[in-house]
Amino acid sequence: MDRVLERSIEISAWEDISPQAFALRAGSRVFWGLADAGWALCVELARAKTGLARWLATRPTALLHWQRLFPERLRDSTIGGALLVFDRRWPLATLISLTLAAVAATQIPISKVSPRVVATSLVRAAPALIIRQVVDRPLPPAPAQLQARLDDLAADYGESVGVAVSDVTAGWVASVKGDSPFPQQSVSKLWVAMTALDAIDQGKMSLDQSVMLWPDDRSVFNQPISHQITDAGYETTVANLMRRALIGSDNAANDKLMSLVGGPAAIHEMLARKALNGISLAEDEKHLQARITGLTWSPELSPYGAFEAARAALPREIRDAAMEAYLSNPYDGASPIGIVTALAALHRGELLSDSSTQTMLATMAKATTGPRRLKGGLPAGWSIAHKTGTGQDFRGSSIGINDVGLITAPDGRTYAVAVLMRRTEQPTPQRLEFMQAVTRAVVSTWETSRPKIAELAPLVRPSEG
Repeated sequence: MDRVLERSIEISAWEDISPQAFALRAGSRVFWGLADAGWALCVELARAKTGLARWLATRPTALLHWQRLFPERLRDSTIGGALLVFDRRWPLATLISLTLAAVAATQIPISKVSPRVVATSLVRAAPALIIRQVVDRPLPPAPAQLQARLDDLAADYGESVGVAVSDVTAGWVASVKGDSPFPQQSVSKLWVAMTALDAIDQGKMSLDQSVMLWPDDRSVFNQPISHQITDAGYETTVANLMRRALIGSDNAANDKLMSLVGGPAAIHEMLARKALNGISLAEDEKHLQARITGLTWSPELSPYGAFEAARAALPREIRDAAMEAYLSNPYDGASPIGIVTALAALHRGELLSDSSTQTMLATMAKATTGPRRLKGGLPAGWSIAHKTGTGQDFRGSSIGINDVGLITAPDGRTYAVAVLMRRTEQPTPQRLEFMQAVTRAVVSTWETSRPKIAELAPLVRPSEG
């Protein structure tokens, strides 16, 4: 009854006004109804994150690329201002804002360029919708002088080595055996940490989350954190596990972190979701190292010295067969190009949130392992954020002697570099000299190209938010 009364009053109110006022009021209702519906549609599109991401992958425009050049805070303020205009009910301004929203929502082509957009992070941040993207376009060729130098260095070394160098801004890549898989060893800790930070970005865990380590969490070889474990366990945090894994290459810390994120399957899922090709990971350190040796990991190998004793007791033919199987098809294999491509994307902010990206890079910059590998070839004024890998010694050779990272010139230009050695019999000084020579080749390329840097259009500008 109340509803009928309200309706009759509403009709009476309409009958009491002039035809001109009636037309104006009716037109106003239609206009604002369409305006409200338009904004509601935009909001619903923003909520459909997964579908929108797939849609953006096939319908990129220069508009979103242009929008990406602005700092996130400025974009937030701009969209917030547009919402304020809409709230004030200014018809002309609202029509303009609705038109721009329609362009953004329907991806009307306004450029002849047809880049590929990969939405690696689609975050609803009131009031802005922040879209991270990677523009796929023909990359410039690598400097001929650098490619020739890398070829000469690899030939002179005389063993199977993989090298890749990528300019993070320009996008070119120079490489030797760039697509071949090499044993990563502890380089794979990068992807474990990245998976953890990705989980943090999704709200599934936090850096200050408490973690308990128990005697069975001990791993093999380098594992300083295991000295803290007693029968009563050892309480730490996700942040501490990550720092120990990346800075000191602690195997037990890395293995625990891997178990927290969901094991190898979770890391494979992260790599696939972020389109990081050419990178694989088989298992945690204790299982991997046991498998390479010819053993099967069990808790009985956790006590100090138990693993080494069991390895020494193996017949030579078992160890030989296990090692050859690993070298012919590394279970943790990754290509040099795959690694530098991932590192470059990390530095550009395409893989993680801004805070997680900075956490990852800052932690890598504190690495204490391999101070005379890539880092040893850097002159004053340069910096490096890196991760080393060092496998087992076997029959007079060393397996998986690696160093990968991001080296930054005094002017801020950054290069992703990967040097991987499958199996080397060269003495340690020669190994170090080879890695340092690669670093010096990159420095020389920067010195030569400095006058032309301004001519290179950036592939993607890093987020400034």
